Parts: sequence; structure tokens; C-alpha cells
Amino acid sequence: MSDRVEHSGNAGPAPSELEAARLVLARMGVAPEDLVGSAAESCVVPTFAEYVPVVQQAVSAGTRRVYGSYWKRVLEFWGSRRLDEPTASEIKHLAEQVRAQRVLRRNARGGRSAVEHCIAALRCVYRHAVADGILSESQDPARRVAMPRRLPSTRRGLGEQPVAELNRVAASTGNDPALDALLVRLHTETACRRGGALALRVADLDADQCVVLLREKNDAMRWQPVSPTLMRHLREHADQRGAHASGDGRVLRYRNRSPLTHRRYDHLWHRLGQHLSWVATQQVSTHWLRHTTLTWVERHFGYAVARAYAGHTDHAGQDGATATYVRAGLPEIAAALAALTGEEHPLVPAG
Repeated sequence: MSDRVEHSGNAGPAPSELEAARLVLARMGVAPEDLVGSAAESCVVPTFAEYVPVVQQAVSAGTRRVYGSYWKRVLEFWGSRRLDEPTASEIKHLAEQVRAQRVLRRNARGGRSAVEHCIAALRCVYRHAVADGILSESQDPARRVAMPRRLPSTRRGLGEQPVAELNRVAASTGNDPALDALLVRLHTETACRRGGALALRVADLDADQCVVLLREKNDAMRWQPVSPTLMRHLREHADQRGAHASGDGRVLRYRNRSPLTHRRYDHLWHRLGQHLSWVATQQVSTHWLRHTTLTWVERHFGYAVARAYAGHTDHAGQDGATATYVRAGLPEIAAALAALTGEEHPLVPAG
């Protein structure tokens, strides 16, 4: 009792308390050094070289594709550093170095995208570190770095004549015009993203109702109407190129029957740019077809149908609450598609 009173104002325990603790540890077969060592080990923060591969294994293939080159750059500069060492200012400096060393393209916009992706790649790493209990949220320096303000997109919807020219050149040039014409038709009708087209499987084709199951970013899945003509060509393409015999059953394939990759789109738009100067000058891409279709749908069928056609999900934003009450369904999307293609669709009520 006297020991406790004597040491009540000190930070450390009384000698009698220490002796009691040693006695308990001795009975448990634990040495004081064991506790010190385990505490030290639990506080060790991994280096970027040790932890980035862990994050790469944890994220989706799409995320690895977007952030992979930026994580490689982080490892080049900071591979041996611990996650808790860089400051917010150092992250900003690294992002500016990435901007300065970026590959210059015709559609470059001052390196904003490079800076944004660099910061986002680091935020992804730190989010996982916080979730794993390696760092606390207050130790995350990436969240204190502001993203560059996004500029308005230069993409726009194309008119009827430009779309006709794209279809003509795609179907008459290159080493696989049938495949390229199918790609342009698929993206024009569905307004899907490249990932949605590449992930399309034979089991996703519902020929009776003329709808396809699209799997797109953020693991979103949706049924999208297609015309009877496109459905027929998709099934014929899958049959002719061995999609049914494949393990993953992906529909879109090269002549050698291997599944299509993003590289086919790069080759397609490069070739279209060689034949159509405006494609090369304006850096037209597959996403322009999405803009084209959705703009047309919005002008003729309204915002709610265009939103559903695009596959945009409800969210808590400027129009999130209202969108809950004005959602369009598959029959309305199919009606817009029927007007776009000039073909009847089984989901559109007769009359």
C-alpha cells in the first residue's frame, strides 16, 4: 500500500508491482524480452516494395490495368521506403514527376490524367493499408492530396453520316472486317464500354428476348436489349470462332479463336484514322459511340431512358432521389433501340 502511495505521481509502476508482474510471467513461461520483441514486430510498417504486390493481388484486373504503370513508378522511386514515410508534399512532387515524364499524345491535356491516376493509385494502396490495420486513417498522406480539377470532356456524339462512314471503313478494311463491323454495331446499339463487350459470354446471350448481359466497371451487371440482327450475328460469330468450346465462353474472338483483347480496339481506331482524317484529328475512340447513342436516346426519349440505357445506377447525388421515381425499364430501353435501329423488338409491346 505504501509503495502505491509513493509512486502514485510517477509514470512507472511500483517495485512491488513489477515483481508481481515478473512472477506472473515466470509462471506463464514468458520472458519480458518476448513481449518487447512481439510489440516491436507488430509496429513494423512494410515498404512499398513489400506491400504494393499485396494490393495488386487484392484488386480487380481492371484496377491493375489502370494503376499498374503508376505503381511501377512508385516502386522505382520509393520501393525501399516504408508506407508511413512519404508526406503529402512528397506525393504531390511524385505526381508532378510522373506528369513531366508522361508519354505525350495528340489528345494530351497538360498531364492532368497522369497526376490524377498517380494520386488515385497511391490512395488505393493506403486504403488497403488502413483496412489491414497497418496504418490509421490519420497516417494516410494520400487522402490529404487534392485531385486536379477535371476539364470538360472533348468527346461528343457523332451525326448519322460520320457513323455511316465508320461502319463502311470498319467493314471493308483490315485483316478481320467482319469482327470490326460487329464491334462497331455492338457498341452503337448497346452504348456499352469496351470492358462490357470483352466480357460478353455465350451464356449472356438471350436470343428469345434479344437481350445481352453486360458486365462493366465496378462489378455492375445489367441486361441490355439488342436488335434481332445483332443477336443473330453475335451467335453466328460465337459459333464460327469456337466460343462454345472454350472454357470461359467469351463471344468476341480473333480468327485464331483466342478471346479478343483491348489491343483490337487500338488497332481498329488507328486504322479508321488512316482512312478518315477526322477520326485521327479529333482522337475519336469507342467511347464516342457511347456518347453518340446516349445523346440520340436522350434527345428522342428523355433523360430517364438515356440514364437507364447507359446503365447508370442510382446514387446519392444531384438527381439521385428523383431518379428513384423516374427509372426507365427494359421495355422503354427496347423501344428506344427499336427506333434507333428500325427493327422490331420482342420486349416492345405491340401496338
